Order: sequence, then structure tokens, then C-alpha cells
Amino acid sequence: MEKKTIWDLQRPDVATFRATGKLPIVVVLDNIRSLNNIGSIFRTADAFRVDHLCLCGISATPPSPEIHKTALGAEESVAWRYFPTTIEAIKALRSEDYMIVVLEQVKGSVDLTELSYPAGAKVAIVAGNEVEGVDQRVVDMADLCVEIPQEGTKHSLNVSVSTGLLLWETYRLLR
Repeated sequence: MEKKTIWDLQRPDVATFRATGKLPIVVVLDNIRSLNNIGSIFRTADAFRVDHLCLCGISATPPSPEIHKTALGAEESVAWRYFPTTIEAIKALRSEDYMIVVLEQVKGSVDLTELSYPAGAKVAIVAGNEVEGVDQRVVDMADLCVEIPQEGTKHSLNVSVSTGLLLWETYRLLR
């Protein structure tokens, strides 16, 4: 097999991508402290045609050399909004009819392998702080909490990895 070249992939330029229709998916970052994680999530959001990101609380915003390092320019192609608190972002998204899906280990969570959405769903995925996870007040506002099954000794995955897994499954189910 021969590796594809960049020309074989036929990716749109930033202007064309920004004008292209997006999936009804928003990613909400609840106080993400690592700029590298934020950049990685921007890049993943670009890959799956996410409508936009909501950067909340201490989450840094572009422009930033550290975000750019892992986003590789996706901070230019993916729309984003900033909210002082995640609760404000959730309230705004609820008013836009988004289903609030929190990525967190909670009692009563849905296993990622059993995830489904109602027809026509608009989905806001909330990912939490690297140490504390998603704030309990935000968890309390969720329509659904999703947990990624794990069998190792660690309690969690990196936030950009776990967000990527849930984004892939949401992309797969909604497209």
C-alpha cells in the first residue's frame, strides 16, 4: 500500500471549511488548564466537522502559540466562543436546544459502547478539567453522562483522548 499524499486527501482550505456545513455538535471545555489539550481538541473538532467549541473559565483562548502547537491551525478553522463559566455556556446551549452530554465517570452513566441519540439531536459534549473532571454543578445539568470503559490501573484517560473518543462516536452516530 502507498501512503496518501496531502493532495490525495483533498482537504479544503480554511475559508472553504469555515463556509461548509457543520454537524450539530459543540464541545464545551470546562476549565481545561493545558493549552496542549485545548489545541488537540481544536484539531479533533476540525476532523469531525464540529460546529464550534465553548472555552470556559480558565480554558485559554486563541491566539496562543501553545494552542497552535497541537492545533496545527485548527484554531483558525473551528469557530469558538468564550464563557466566564461553564454553567453560562450550558444555559446558552440549552436555549439553542442542545442536548447536554457530559463526559464523566458518574453513577448511572451510559457506557460509550451503548451510546445513542434521538433523531435530530443537537449535541453539546462537556469535557472537564484534567484533575477535577467536570464540575458537579455542570454534571447536575446534564441530560446524559457518558463513561468510556477502561480496564487498566489508571482512573481516567487524558482529556483530549477521551474527548476524541466521544467525538468519534458522536460523529459516527450523527452523520
